[in-house]
Amino acid sequence: MKKRALLFVMTLVSIFIALQAWGEEKIITAVIDSDGVQRVEIVGGSYFFKPDRIIVKVNVPVELKLRKESGIVPHNFVIKAPEAGIDLDLPLGTEPKVVTFIPTKTGIYQFYCSKKLLFFESHREKGMKGMLEVVK
Repeated sequence: MKKRALLFVMTLVSIFIALQAWGEEKIITAVIDSDGVQRVEIVGGSYFFKPDRIIVKVNVPVELKLRKESGIVPHNFVIKAPEAGIDLDLPLGTEPKVVTFIPTKTGIYQFYCSKKLLFFESHREKGMKGMLEVVK
């Protein structure tokens, strides 16, 4: 009986820890490489982006390496902030795509997947979104 109770409690604790980790933001602060470029890899999947919060410096080139997990569901990467020199709408594939831009204005800009199937929620509404924070 004690072993069963202990196993039950350990299972509950494991589930609790997994749920806490699942709900956490995945934050990356880009580091400026020796060539002066900030590089970040972003993976999209079943209604998520990892990382889902990226911090970069203003007026420093940013290189994003974008891809999606394998699977048949189409995804894309959209960030519309032309006032900050950022205007992207790219389909994601399992092979990485590299895109470069220079953010010209500080602020917080949302990126997301704009895909939607008929009457269902969009991927963005299902949580496939994140934030690009441009700082000094």
